[in-house]
Amino acid sequence: MLWRGGRRSDNVEDRRGGGGFSGGGGGIKVGGVGLVIILLVGWFFGVDPSALLSQIEGGSVGGYEEPASVGTSPQDDEGKQFVSAVLADTEDTWSEIFRQNGKTYQPPRLVLFSGRTATACGTGAAAMGPFYCPGDSKVYIDLSFYDELRRRFQAPGDFAQAYVIAHEVGHHVQHLLGITDRLSGSESGADSDSVRVELQADCFAGIWAYHANERKIVEPGDVEEALNAASAIGDDRLQEQSQGTVVPDSFTHGTSAQRVRWFKRGMERGDVNACDTLNAKSL
Repeated sequence: MLWRGGRRSDNVEDRRGGGGFSGGGGGIKVGGVGLVIILLVGWFFGVDPSALLSQIEGGSVGGYEEPASVGTSPQDDEGKQFVSAVLADTEDTWSEIFRQNGKTYQPPRLVLFSGRTATACGTGAAAMGPFYCPGDSKVYIDLSFYDELRRRFQAPGDFAQAYVIAHEVGHHVQHLLGITDRLSGSESGADSDSVRVELQADCFAGIWAYHANERKIVEPGDVEEALNAASAIGDDRLQEQSQGTVVPDSFTHGTSAQRVRWFKRGMERGDVNACDTLNAKSL
């Protein structure tokens, strides 16, 4: 991915070690891959997942919890530059799409943190993976997740990492369009609202990839990286790895094949109307 020459977003907030960008910018946490992992751990070891989540949530959410200091410079490290460049590119994509439809895009803030941090949706933890909080319109990510993506999920590559950000930004787009406000609230199951919302966010990530390709920043092999990442974090594969069996009734994000299919659909068509997972008869 040719990201180094692109602009950087001003909507990045760095909480690692207390540093930060300045810049513009209630609900449940949406789209965290780590949340699926936590639930699977609970099911596998016979522990109530809500107990695990409450331990992660821990304490008050009213104030900012100072994270542990990290070794890299919070101002200049490459990881920060990368996510800032990717976020800027999603801003360019969605600003133009909204403009074409007579609307104004309001970009999310992206928060970098280490370990734990306060959010409008509760205490965010690295174990939850990247997630979007509609309560404050922010995407949260601990960059250590990228190491897990590469090592545990065997999904290396910068475009795989960019896909993760684009997926969470997809949840922000859903929030702006009022899509998530119209759901009935079914949170698990192969045909649940949760799965349909996640697959639509994958499709929206594909729309970003379509426009990134139009801007000629996609290199050979990039698309395969994103598809590999989408496949690696499908519910069926995660369940198979953690408990040796697949339980469709507990799906929250969709199967590997579904996640790949909807990302590809968005990338091939570049059209929001092609991503109507909520009314799709077949996922």
